[in-house]
Amino acid sequence: MTRPANSTSAAGRQTRIRQTIDQLRGHIAAGDWPLGSKIPTEPRLMEVLGVGRNTVREAVKALAHAGVLECRQGSGTYVVSTDELSGAVARRVADARFTEAVEVRRAFEVEAARLAALRRTPDDLAALDATLAAREAAWGSGRLADFVAADADLHTAIVAAAHNAMLAELYASIGAAMRATVAESVGGSDGEVDPERYVDHARLVAAIRDRDPARAADEAAAFLETPPGE
Repeated sequence: MTRPANSTSAAGRQTRIRQTIDQLRGHIAAGDWPLGSKIPTEPRLMEVLGVGRNTVREAVKALAHAGVLECRQGSGTYVVSTDELSGAVARRVADARFTEAVEVRRAFEVEAARLAALRRTPDDLAALDATLAAREAAWGSGRLADFVAADADLHTAIVAAAHNAMLAELYASIGAAMRATVAESVGGSDGEVDPERYVDHARLVAAIRDRDPARAADEAAAFLETPPGE
């Protein structure tokens, strides 16, 4: 029995989407698009993968649903995980209450700061200095979205300085929830930061520079306290 032409066409389209998903996964696994990085634009993906716009969109949407990619309006699509397991973690954390998300951040960031103080390299220190300066500049601008992004970059640099690949991957998977807690903590009205809610991170970077793991852990923990009873 001959299959209807539209059925054959639909099956072929689904095959192309699955193949494109596998290609995207391959680029991520190979490190072409590292954790936290932005993947190429849609036209570039069409060129690299050799498929049409709709196929690219469906494949990206599938990996975003799986938690491997994250689409940020006005910014692009970012790699937040290298596999679906971490993606499942990302979805769970995204649905968590504010206090739960802060507690998860604390678990990751305190240990990351401690390890960074023990393992940081000169290149790590350069990255920390650059991201700390960018964070200060973003706070000075008053724009909440800019500050949240700059703060995330600094914490990502601290996690990278810990030189623990699994920690870096899991931390990337909670990126959206982490940024949400920062926005809620320091946000004021009209998309601006609240000047009364500034949290200094210079002491945290200094502790990492001084190779003082206990002090680094204490500094990281200090700004991730939640009010009693929350």
